[in-house]
Amino acid sequence: MEHFGILLIAALVVGASKGGLATAGTLAVPFLSIWIDPLVAAGLLLPIFIVSDVFGIWLYRHEYSRKNVILLSITGLAGVGLATLLVPYISVPLAQLATGAIGLFYCVQAVRKRVTKRLEPVPFDARHGAFWGVVTGITSFISHTGAPPFQAFVLPQRLPALAFAGTNVIVFAIINFSKLPAYVSVGLMADLEWKVFLLMAAVAAGGAVLGRCLVQVLPEEAYRIVIEVLLFALSLHLIVTASMHLV
Repeated sequence: MEHFGILLIAALVVGASKGGLATAGTLAVPFLSIWIDPLVAAGLLLPIFIVSDVFGIWLYRHEYSRKNVILLSITGLAGVGLATLLVPYISVPLAQLATGAIGLFYCVQAVRKRVTKRLEPVPFDARHGAFWGVVTGITSFISHTGAPPFQAFVLPQRLPALAFAGTNVIVFAIINFSKLPAYVSVGLMADLEWKVFLLMAAVAAGGAVLGRCLVQVLPEEAYRIVIEVLLFALSLHLIVTASMHLV
């Protein structure tokens, strides 16, 4: 398979995201899209996301926010169902543009709160969570870029680092499993070679352990800043890439 080394790098990034570096995984499809059609890239990576999800769930089986997992999983599945119906009418650049805008909006809000010293946690709000959960499901289905809307709702709650990482892993594991039948039915996984998949899966498993170690070592505030910086970079990349295709 062409771009073998690039695929292994993407698998390592996906694995690290399931180990706790949540935003990193959403960089994988945009990264591969430099060389591969975005939808093909999404199809190639979905099995790696799912394998990594298994390791991630095991690593964080005791550390997550129950109410966030329940709400965002249910509404995320609703978003996947809606995306399945709407995807023939929604272009990937348009979805990337919206996703990037959401991420930038959160980053601006985070900076504003730091400047004004308003760092108190935002209470859990089921109504807001339902909206962001649906958006997470839609954007995750189209291009595996569900992290910005997920974080727009969960990060302001200022959960402990491990609880945030575990919530992220479990919610996206449920969403990713629900995408598998649709991806197979439209042929997005037709180019997958099993030998390449097995090697990518092994690399992703190592990435999950690496991500977990980094989350445990980083101070909690530093962890939040790293996530926000990665989110800003990803969101800006999505907006620039989408704008180039929409012009």
